Amino acid sequence: MNPKTFNVTLRVWRQPGPGKEGRFVEYPAPGVNPDMSFLEMLDVVNDGLAARGEEPIAFAHDCREGICGTCSLTIDGKPHGPHQGVATCQTYMRSYKDGDRIVVEPFRARAFPVIKDLVTDRSAFDRIQQAGGFITVRTGSAPEANDVPVPKDDAELAMDAAQCIGCGACVAACKNSSAMLFVASKVSHLGLLPQGQPERDRRVLAMVQTMDGLGFGSCTNQYECSAACPKLISHDFIARMNRDYAKAVFRSAFRTEAAGTGG
Repeated sequence: MNPKTFNVTLRVWRQPGPGKEGRFVEYPAPGVNPDMSFLEMLDVVNDGLAARGEEPIAFAHDCREGICGTCSLTIDGKPHGPHQGVATCQTYMRSYKDGDRIVVEPFRARAFPVIKDLVTDRSAFDRIQQAGGFITVRTGSAPEANDVPVPKDDAELAMDAAQCIGCGACVAACKNSSAMLFVASKVSHLGLLPQGQPERDRRVLAMVQTMDGLGFGSCTNQYECSAACPKLISHDFIARMNRDYAKAVFRSAFRTEAAGTGG
């Protein structure tokens, strides 16, 4: 064996399909290069399984650059693995040592049902986004958009919120499977900008109501979500969204009353 490589054992969740019974299966991963990413290591394990005529491990991946949010593994009980501010695809095998036993399973949440093995259906996030994570006002060309002044603090906060890649680690880390951090980042991103103001109330009401309807749990302010977020999005955005939601509920009640008394 190359002295620079080492051996680990994987304990992987295998589930043949949605609603099917799953179980943990152990696989040896010999000759691991410390410069491999975690996903590259899984590729090598899958090559070995395929060579033996066994079913490869299904896992989600795309850009492998920590941008798309597709990778969604729970590694040793922690979404995305041992490091803070790092997605699964940017977790490297130098984080482990010879003889380690690594438990790999999918994100666990009722709203994220398992499709197969380590792949989950996170389309619930798409439905929340479709409910209000957009603006309908015409923003014009780039020069016109740049004519709208945005305070520096608001612009920086909006960019912080916009970093959310929708991976779902916040949901997987929360004991209640709450999606509050995801929704708060999407609400705050647009709510901080001038273009997002006309639909601000409708947006937060629609997105929060859709989140609740999809079976996500409530927030208990333990901040596991922000700790697990690969983009280190602050839980302060949840407080901001809660304020926006309370104001929107208040204003919508008065608009409903005014509409009912109009003549």
